[in-house]
Amino acid sequence: MNEAFAEAQNRRIAILTHLAEMSVVLNSTLQLKPLLSFLMDTAADITDAEAASVLLWDHNRNELYFAATTTSTAELNLLGQPVPLENSIAGATMRTQAIVRVDDVHEDPRHYRKLDATRGFQTRSILAVPLTAKDRPIGVLEVLNKHRLPWTEDDENYLSILAAQSAVAIESARLVEKLRQANKELNELDKLKNDFIAVASHELRTPLAVILGYASFLKELSDGEVNEHATKVMNSALQLRRIIEDMTNLRYLKEGEAEIRRARVPLEGLIQEAAGDTRSLGDAKAHELTIGPVPDEATAYVDPIRITMALTNVLNNAMTFTPPGGVIRVETELHSSTEVWITVTDDGIGILPDQMERIFEPFYQVEDHMTRRHGGIGIGLSIARALVEANGGRIWASSPGPGLGATITLALPLAKDCETR
Repeated sequence: MNEAFAEAQNRRIAILTHLAEMSVVLNSTLQLKPLLSFLMDTAADITDAEAASVLLWDHNRNELYFAATTTSTAELNLLGQPVPLENSIAGATMRTQAIVRVDDVHEDPRHYRKLDATRGFQTRSILAVPLTAKDRPIGVLEVLNKHRLPWTEDDENYLSILAAQSAVAIESARLVEKLRQANKELNELDKLKNDFIAVASHELRTPLAVILGYASFLKELSDGEVNEHATKVMNSALQLRRIIEDMTNLRYLKEGEAEIRRARVPLEGLIQEAAGDTRSLGDAKAHELTIGPVPDEATAYVDPIRITMALTNVLNNAMTFTPPGGVIRVETELHSSTEVWITVTDDGIGILPDQMERIFEPFYQVEDHMTRRHGGIGIGLSIARALVEANGGRIWASSPGPGLGATITLALPLAKDCETR
């Protein structure tokens, strides 16, 4: 008798140790499949059962379904199989939220016999306990075919402890899985958006080039009313081209240092290239673009393609918000031994103090979108900031006030400073 008592005590200690180990595992993984696999093995082991299963609740279908089982031979046929709430032991457990213990399923009319044929497994006895997370039923944990019947109160207690531990972990893992799926769908949607923008902008460029070509041709060969109409067509086409370019460059809003290829770049050539990129818009609005002398030492350590794009966006912004016939000036100065500043100053509509930072936010418009007179989708300066900061620089705005113009400053790292670090 003492030997039997000692054996029972040793098994009780082993089971409690196993449950403690299970608690560690449940707190260390949020992957549903390995969690359920470990849960099945533990459930069968602590109750001395032949097999175990987890059935989770499908709210939309109002039924349980098999999420995991230790009966590996039936796994392919069983996983995902539904179990009705009526006429099943698992369903009774789910409905009543009470433990159901059946030593002989052949004497219980609730046994769902259809599944035994499906999985090639003969069920003889079942112990089922509810899975509840945060007072909300999520499914049923069941063990099958105890090697030495009957099921005991210890079996109920151990399985209930395991179910309580597991339910929260299962729910957390399911939520993480849903989050991963949602992120995957968002990434796919983002790729679809980028692909659409790339295709649409490519397809729009060809007819737009034809429109610009004919509008320019008519403008040069005509006068009077025809010239005026050709000018309006050309200005609208240029505005549309700028919008297409902004759409194409949306990806640069998330530009990181990994995409940057820095080199020693003399700024005079870079400034001239950016000015050339914006010349057609400036000519259409009869702007005067002046470029001040660039110091010989003004060699920045930047990605030339990205900084040219940033400066082009700043120049386009100045031309957009400067009335026809206005003046835009580009100045370059060595601000210190570590930085060179490029300033773009216009005599346009100016900027209110509370908008100095907001104009760099994606899609922000100074004017109301229903009444604004200036074009664009509001990402030019956002892209410029992303590109400048990815190159280790800074960009900011200043203005004397509404109607008094504005200045955008790009502070870029000098090459000689970067090379001596």
